[in-house]
Order: sequence, then C-alpha cells, then structure tokens
Amino acid sequence: MAPRRKKVYEGKAKILYEGTEPGTLIQYFKDDATAFNAQKRATIEGKGVLNNRLSEFFMNGLTNIGVPNHFIRRINMREQLIRQVEIIPLEVIVRNFAAGSLSKRLGLEEGSALPRPIVEYSFKNDELGDPMVSEEYIIAFGWATQQDLDDIVSLALRVNDFLSGVFYGAGIKLIDFKIEIGRVWDNDFMRLIVADEISPDSCRLWDVKTGQKLDKDVFRRDLGSLTDAYTEVARRLGLMPANTTSLKPTAIN
Repeated sequence: MAPRRKKVYEGKAKILYEGTEPGTLIQYFKDDATAFNAQKRATIEGKGVLNNRLSEFFMNGLTNIGVPNHFIRRINMREQLIRQVEIIPLEVIVRNFAAGSLSKRLGLEEGSALPRPIVEYSFKNDELGDPMVSEEYIIAFGWATQQDLDDIVSLALRVNDFLSGVFYGAGIKLIDFKIEIGRVWDNDFMRLIVADEISPDSCRLWDVKTGQKLDKDVFRRDLGSLTDAYTEVARRLGLMPANTTSLKPTAIN
C-alpha cells in the first residue's frame, strides 16, 4: 500500500483509505477471516483477492438492473474505488432458509425453507455482538426513519431476487445474506444505496444438490479450506477458469 494514503477506517475484513477523487474511498480487501464476533481469527491467503473480484461482479450486476450501490471500479486485485457514503449503523439481513442464529432462536431445522424472505436488522456494534433490533428501536434511536426502512426493505428484496437467481444458475442455494446501506447526497437530494461488500463472507451459500457449504461457515465450523470454497463460487460464476481447483491470483482478471 502507498504510505501517503490516509486510512479512514479499518474493519475485520477491509480497510478504507481516502479516495483519489472527491467523494470517493479506496476499499482494500484483507485476507483476514473472523467469526463469532472476532473471537476466532485466521489469515486465509487469497481471500481478499477473491472477495474483491466477487463483490465487483455482484455490484456491477446490481448496477445493470438499476439497484444503486457504492461501487465505481476495481483498481487492482485487492482494491476498488467506491463512493463515500454515510453508513446507516445496521446490518440488513435477508433470510430465505433457516440457518445459523435463526435456527437456534426458533428451533428450526437448518435448511428448511421459510414461508417468504424475512428481513431483519442488527445494530452494528462489535463490542455488543451486533444485537438484533426491531424497527421500533431503529426509529426511536434515530438510526433511520420509517421511510428509510421502507426503502431499505425494497432494496434488500431486490438484491435478494438478483442474487438468488445468479447463484441458482450456478447450482448454489442462497440461504441468507447481509448488506449494509449508506446515504448519499446529490445536491440536496438524499438517497439510499447498497454499500460495504457482497461476497461469500456476507452470504450463506450451499450447493443445491449436496448441501456443501461454500461460505464463511467453512471457517466457522472447520469444514475445510475457505479459499477452496470461495474459489469454487468464483469458478461457477465464470470468474475463474473452469479447471481451477485452488486460488491462483493471476488467473483473476
């Protein structure tokens, strides 16, 4: 990384630097993997390269169907230029099948289909473990308005429709995912856009036929190589050569 850059923020999986143009940031994808609110940590070689490329693919796809997002362009194998946004302090979770915390809370069998996609929220705070919050909390504490929440649900369900179709076409079932939403201003007009990233770090992905996990649960549950799982997702989506079995960064265009 160029030493002259000013770091704006560092999270568990990414670093944000001042952008090269006004109103932009450079998003750098790290190889760090964390789980259970960072109680479990590891460095997974090549993960950042894969997530950069996968997030670019999904954000471009959203742009093509008219879903606004922060992505501008990929700079190199680990960095992309994004719009600077004011992040709403919520993780927006969309669930299509029971898994993870939902299965534990409600005693549902993992993988069982939900009656319809369910949108829920957690408050972005690592120290508190990103607790779930209701719309009542969100509005009362001023994190978002009712109109914001209506727009967020609309965005989240459009993202779900897009991702579900793309993944299913690659033989992958989208169990659930999370996104973040940011505010941007065009003159005096505020609008909400999809931000952060879309990658196997933020999705639960199961093979349609076998149920094999192709997401961060591989790391959470010690199910094998996380890099191999993410590489398989990229390969199925046509982002890597069909005969790829392990990550070769030079193969990612």
